[in-house]
Amino acid sequence: MGKLEGIAYKTVKRGSMLTTDETFVSPVCGITHDYRGLPGKRQVTVMTLEGFDLACKNLQKPLPWTIRRANLLISGIVLFETTGQKLQIGSLILEITGETEPCYRMDEQFEGLQAALQPDWRGGVTCRVLSAGHIRVGDEVNLFP
Repeated sequence: MGKLEGIAYKTVKRGSMLTTDETFVSPVCGITHDYRGLPGKRQVTVMTLEGFDLACKNLQKPLPWTIRRANLLISGIVLFETTGQKLQIGSLILEITGETEPCYRMDEQFEGLQAALQPDWRGGVTCRVLSAGHIRVGDEVNLFP
């Protein structure tokens, strides 16, 4: 069992990440107000606190988790090689569609971040929304087949 640690979205392409303590997530629009929320394999991105902390340790620099530009930050769940599995956050059900591969944009945020996020899927996973739900920071997170 894990925990939802953070929620973030951007309203425009390459826009700043905005955080919120709660939101509605649906198969139609992903996270409310998120630019990339349209249906598809990359509707919502999820990253672990533990993976991001390891990346920051490698860089010897504490960074805000939103620099990774993921939508959801969770703890207590291992996401490495979980394609096809599902995450339940409150009543929300997400299907993991693959790894969020760190790209050159990460180095635009902080030099070396792309490489620091490479091992063990530290950059997180991409997901599609299977079942809508209202989520809030602190919600329980479960991973299941």
